[in-house]
Amino acid sequence: MLAWSILLVFLCVLGVLCVDVTRLIIATSVFVSYGLSALLFVIVFAFMLVEARRAAANERAQRARGGVEPSGDVYALMQVMYPASFLLMLAEGAWRGTPPLPIFIAGVAIFGATKALKWWAIVSLGPFWTFRVIVVPGSRRIVSGPYRFVPHPNYVAVVGEFIGVGLMTGAAVSGPLALLAFAALLVKRIAIEERALRASTR
Repeated sequence: MLAWSILLVFLCVLGVLCVDVTRLIIATSVFVSYGLSALLFVIVFAFMLVEARRAAANERAQRARGGVEPSGDVYALMQVMYPASFLLMLAEGAWRGTPPLPIFIAGVAIFGATKALKWWAIVSLGPFWTFRVIVVPGSRRIVSGPYRFVPHPNYVAVVGEFIGVGLMTGAAVSGPLALLAFAALLVKRIAIEERALRASTR
């Protein structure tokens, strides 16, 4: 009888411990998920803020040199959709939890590589790099840096940013949808930019 009582007490204690461990694992998982989302938010939007400040300064300089902005650009939509897309992916990532480690590592690698490509393009363009399409009539088209290999490396990098953040957050729904929507805007933007460059640059 005593042995059965001891066994019953042991099983009860074990059950309580299992519940507590399960709660701890769930709490830890939620903490890691939200912590990772917060860290990614800081990284993504810190880059975005630095790039926005640089673009704004370059836009003022280009306009002072007589830069012209063509009509029909999709900048107003891009200005809203770009940060909103990353917010959606980060929110979905916080809700879903941390993705499998190989997927997360792949996302980090893609995001890092595309950021390097983007900043190579930014440095190569110098004061000509802006968020808006602003062309100074008579200026020479840049063909150095990554522009030796692809005509629009900045936009290639933007697509990579979407893929990288989508993988890092595990945003299986908002990631692909945001990428497709923004890619459609990029196609329109590239057509407008090419037309403006052909008309105004040497």
